[in-house]
Amino acid sequence: MSSGGGIQIPGRLPLLLTHEGVLLPGATMRISVDTARNMQLVKSRLLKGTSLKSTIIGVIPNTKDPDHESEDLPSLHSIGTAGLAVQVVGSNWPKPHYTLLITGLCRFRVAQLLKERPFALAEVLQLDRMEQLNAAHGELAELGERFYQAAVQLVGMLDMSVPVVAKLRRMLDSLPRETLPDVLASMIRTTNKEKLQVLDAVGLEERFKKTLPLLFRQMEGLKLLQKTRKPRPDDDKKVLAVRKGGVFPVRQFSLDDEAEDDDGDDTTQLERKVKGANMPEPALRVCLKELKRLKKMPQSMPEYALTRNYLELMVELPWSKSTTDCLDMGAARLLLDSDHYAMEKLKRRVLEYLAVRTLRRALKGPLLCFVGPPGVGKTSVGRSIARTLGREFHRIALGGVCDQSDIRGHRRTYVGSMPGRIINGLKTVGVNNPVFLLDEVDKLGKSLQGDPAAALLEVLDPEQNHSFTDHYLNVAFDLSQVLFIATANTTATIPPALLDRMEVLQVPGYTQEEKVEIAHRHLIPHQLEQHGLTPQQLQIPPHTTQDIISRYTREAGVRSLERKIGAICRAVAVKVAEGHKMPKQESIGPQQHAGQPEDERERVGYEAERESADLSAPPEMPPEMPILIDPTALKDILGPPLFDMEVSERLTLPGVAVGLAWTPLGGEIMFVEASRMEGDGQLTLTGQLGDVMKESAHLAISWLRSNAKLYQLTNLAGHPDPMEGTDIHLHFPAGAVLKDGPSAGVTIVTCLASLFSGRLVRSDVAMTGEITLRGLVLPVGGIKDKVLAAHRAGLKRVIIPTRNEKDLEEIPAHIRAELDFVAAASVDQVLNAAFSGGFPTASSPLTQTHLASKL
Repeated sequence: MSSGGGIQIPGRLPLLLTHEGVLLPGATMRISVDTARNMQLVKSRLLKGTSLKSTIIGVIPNTKDPDHESEDLPSLHSIGTAGLAVQVVGSNWPKPHYTLLITGLCRFRVAQLLKERPFALAEVLQLDRMEQLNAAHGELAELGERFYQAAVQLVGMLDMSVPVVAKLRRMLDSLPRETLPDVLASMIRTTNKEKLQVLDAVGLEERFKKTLPLLFRQMEGLKLLQKTRKPRPDDDKKVLAVRKGGVFPVRQFSLDDEAEDDDGDDTTQLERKVKGANMPEPALRVCLKELKRLKKMPQSMPEYALTRNYLELMVELPWSKSTTDCLDMGAARLLLDSDHYAMEKLKRRVLEYLAVRTLRRALKGPLLCFVGPPGVGKTSVGRSIARTLGREFHRIALGGVCDQSDIRGHRRTYVGSMPGRIINGLKTVGVNNPVFLLDEVDKLGKSLQGDPAAALLEVLDPEQNHSFTDHYLNVAFDLSQVLFIATANTTATIPPALLDRMEVLQVPGYTQEEKVEIAHRHLIPHQLEQHGLTPQQLQIPPHTTQDIISRYTREAGVRSLERKIGAICRAVAVKVAEGHKMPKQESIGPQQHAGQPEDERERVGYEAERESADLSAPPEMPPEMPILIDPTALKDILGPPLFDMEVSERLTLPGVAVGLAWTPLGGEIMFVEASRMEGDGQLTLTGQLGDVMKESAHLAISWLRSNAKLYQLTNLAGHPDPMEGTDIHLHFPAGAVLKDGPSAGVTIVTCLASLFSGRLVRSDVAMTGEITLRGLVLPVGGIKDKVLAAHRAGLKRVIIPTRNEKDLEEIPAHIRAELDFVAAASVDQVLNAAFSGGFPTASSPLTQTHLASKL
């Protein structure tokens, strides 16, 4: 970019058309980008380019307003400024736009417009030649010295105690004289028309003559201001402000207090703020009373600082400040769909709130509680809800909180007292209707300092939170407009009184198809961006993503899946960094293995030879052939699969059955194993079982012994009592994990029936349900998570209680189509479905139907 000490710009530049101002060489300006052409320039040139050359663009001033932009390119100003894009900041609210921070380099003239779409590209001719003044003599050098002296005089009229003024003074001495007109013209108060005249002044002498009158005019304005100022005893403490965009006389500010304090009295300024805070009458009375005490209090007293801090907090709280809700249903639906895949129940609830909010303006915020396993997006969907409504978002982490003062605050009588997290959050966001996310509400603790869950009762009660009283404030604050969203992994540890105040929305785990879609919509693009890769360098096909999900992760959420994708990106990043030095045969795909066809190796690997031959290609260009991750490459990067389809392998002997369990992390399959040996009829249970599960095992034994003749069950010696002279050992693998609950009853019965009859349970069957002593199957919870676990494990038939059939509606239709559901009302139906060909009986009992109908 530099040549011989001067600036050399490319011969072709993309053009940024701006109407906001005039960028001069040497100046820095923020430019808002929201038109179609300029947006395409930012996306195609600045965001995708990685070299310094790609950040140089041409800025053309004085174009048409973007609100009236047409398809045709407007007439371009003939002279523009080549600028270096220092910073790009993007936002999607209220509409997609970018803000660029651009530093001007030099002037150029548009020689020929090469194309108009998708953004303007022109052949340019550089105009500035920085060596002119050094080689010049006579009038031009004298004019430059005169301009420098005028600039020094202007800066000397300001107060050097302000750091930015002192920096400007040092800059005048360090900058070349030929750059001063452009730099100062961009700083002093000038119109766009005057800046345009300076930009059009290509000759250095003309530029000095155009800018010098503007400098003198600014100096005259400063002198006039100094004459009209009142003489004050503390004038030596007053300085002139240097505002963004120029050095010009504005309202003065003091080094001791703020600009708007005319009389320098802190308490007077504080009183004015209190009266302007628009707080309710009770709070205003308290503040005025404290303010009266403050005026009579010497500043050396410790209570002075406490009282002042209290009043400043009261002033900063958003008593009446609020944001306007975005009630566009269509935009809200699009935003929710773009941020999150699936989660239809949560999206429907947000849209319902928006619909009611549209019909009735005065509506209290709902109290939602998202309950589901980790990694399913409970926290991120809360942030999306805030964006959808156009509200501020604040997250309060409650995990491990065991002091009720964290919620309600400390009383001001204590040393180091401070408000609670609710009031602090309102002070942070600055509005009284934000979205508050109470994260991990199920992990609240309890200690000698009180119960924070009890303190939350007032916060989350719609009938009470309109007058929430923080101990520090000691006045009521209205929380009824705040939208509270709580997250939890389980409702079992949430106190019933707190749970009753919230609307619980279950967020179950994702299906495999949903995980694949989430990975390709969100996870893979995010990880590519985090690792500096592009889709042209790495591609992960859907079948590879399915392998990662089924063989390397087994979870309800997608956190482990994202970590595995990150591991793949890191491995590819190493190869990309070594790309130009890598032999053609070396890559991370199957080309590492001998015997692969040549076209297979080229499909997966880099075309390094082609890249090394094309030395003229810029370094930021991605490889022509992307790296495709196939099963062989996946094994090389992630190692051997962590999970295998072990169900059929483990059901090779009688006495093994597969059950379904629910955990806070999602559904899981659970093996139950049984063996028998000679003994005196004892039952041994292992596997960290809770009391309820132990009772289920005794129930199963009792039911099987009472029906042994019916099902022809015998002991080792062929006696009709299976327990006579026989010891039974029941084991639940994963012995380090605590297990409890009644839903393993049917699994234990099936396991023992298999053991006593010597028949194998079908290898593709899983079951869940509670049993009774009379052989009935009762409903259980967590059906959706359990069914998803069975589907992930590759099972084909699921036995559930008849009264849980209604829960199958929550399961996606394509999963219901792939599984065979058997609804069982009695243990007899469970056994017939669990064994191939049914479970034969000696005679057909008439009491079974009677018992089922009585229930």
